[in-house]
Amino acid sequence: MAKEIITGAEALMRALEGEGVKTVFGYPGGAIMPVYDALYDYAQGEKKAFDHILVRHEQGAAHAAEGYARVSGEVGVCIVTSGPGATNTLTGVADAMMDSTPIVVIAGQVGVGALGTDAFQEVDLVGVAQPISKWSYQIRRPEDVAWAVSRAFYIARSGRPGPVVLDFPKNAQVHTCEWEPQHVDFVRSYVPYPQLSDKAVVEAATLINNAKKPLALVGQGVELGGAQSELAEFLEKADIPAGRTLLGLSALPSNHPLNKGMLGMHGQYSLNMKTQECDVLIAIGMRFSDRVTGLPSTYAKQAKVIHLDIDKSEIDKCIKTDVAVIGDCKVSLPAITRLLKKNDHREWRDSFQAYQDMENERAVEPAIHPEDGPLLMGEVVNAVAEATKGEAILVTDVGQNQMLATRYFRYHRKRSIVTSGGLGTMGFGLPAAIGATFGAPDRTVCMFSGDGGFQMSIQELGTIMEQQAPVKMILLNNNYLGNVRQWQDMFWNKRKSFTKMLNPRYKLIAEGYGIPYEAVADRGELAAAVERMLQAKGPFLLECAIKEEADVMPMTAPGKSVDEMELEISI
Repeated sequence: MAKEIITGAEALMRALEGEGVKTVFGYPGGAIMPVYDALYDYAQGEKKAFDHILVRHEQGAAHAAEGYARVSGEVGVCIVTSGPGATNTLTGVADAMMDSTPIVVIAGQVGVGALGTDAFQEVDLVGVAQPISKWSYQIRRPEDVAWAVSRAFYIARSGRPGPVVLDFPKNAQVHTCEWEPQHVDFVRSYVPYPQLSDKAVVEAATLINNAKKPLALVGQGVELGGAQSELAEFLEKADIPAGRTLLGLSALPSNHPLNKGMLGMHGQYSLNMKTQECDVLIAIGMRFSDRVTGLPSTYAKQAKVIHLDIDKSEIDKCIKTDVAVIGDCKVSLPAITRLLKKNDHREWRDSFQAYQDMENERAVEPAIHPEDGPLLMGEVVNAVAEATKGEAILVTDVGQNQMLATRYFRYHRKRSIVTSGGLGTMGFGLPAAIGATFGAPDRTVCMFSGDGGFQMSIQELGTIMEQQAPVKMILLNNNYLGNVRQWQDMFWNKRKSFTKMLNPRYKLIAEGYGIPYEAVADRGELAAAVERMLQAKGPFLLECAIKEEADVMPMTAPGKSVDEMELEISI
């Protein structure tokens, strides 16, 4: 029987359908037009297979794909045109690479015959994307489409996830081939799931069994590996208190008795102090970011360090490891748990309390329950957290809004945190929240942003308007680039160089997009305004007038040891 002859563009549609793709974010243009012509049938015609979400900027497409991937556990997909369309996605590609987010970017390209001629909207996408992606590849022939797409999804989702970029020249889109589905589940020299070392498992279990003051550091690797229950069993059997990284916040419920809060520069005071007292430090699916370790040369020098990670390159990269357990934590955690003794570290756990009490009195209560003055970011976050009862997905932009939102939100369900960790991308929040509403349509998505980050992707309000994406947008407006202003005050002699913001009337912008809007400046009106926002069926913008020069505390200053964390501003 003769095989069906189809175009490369049609082959792409079939390959995406074969991968189970349900949602695509994108923006059409000249070099990707054949794909969009094929997409017409698959996104709105008789062959309806998936939804296409038209964003307003290609960077928004990449971030929306990230948000979709983070909350769904599936690969996010975006389709864009060549040249500036492709380069606009690269911030999202870099962001996904830093944060191990599986996305596939498919970009149009000029025909193979025009490559290297500086043709209109030509750019060497593969060359530009290679350093910031897990794999980048140019599909030069229609016969290679099915193979390239299958390989792209396999690489993006397997092992330590990450972004893949496919460059798709126009000739390969319009020329024809015999259609034959492909399934790639092996790539030579690529070992996504390393063989677990029994010796390392025994060594790790022995150290933990003999520990008097063990401390676990929980990262996003637990979420990516789907090992939330395995983590809980591990911690509970050995009675190990745990801190969570920014991206690992929902790997362990906020109300779990062993959860001691968030690690890092603006994390919990007790965790930073106890890091310098523990005798065994167990890092699980985290990479010892500089925002966690502070000054590396002084970090946990008294402790034996056990590092569980799927990526061997993370071992000894930042912090010297005593025992490295290389493998998927879904496998390594239960392997170690089986060898653990049932333990009781009550005295060690209880010793956190004095530091927690100190932080609550001097930093937490003033931030979430101020007695007077303008609204504070922390109290707005706390009000939303109380109203959503740990069931919502938190999406943040970057800056003070991010640090305070992640500190004071509550997480009772897995895959509940979407934020830009490694790259710190302002403008991430709005499009990522759109993606999250499609990745988890049954959940409430609350997006916190400052006035700076909100304006970096404000055009995506058009996407929200068109899709009626039910993003609950909380705009924390302090008329400043707040985080930079805080650092200028603390480390640059209060020289506020171009951080004051002249802001637009967001009410009129919301009205222009047909999005319900409310402003709140009085804390007596805050709870009711939050409730109205949450009860709204579709999108909602809640603008909160925030104290202009409030700071995020506690804080470990850059270049300082984690136990030099300050609870209050010292200037």
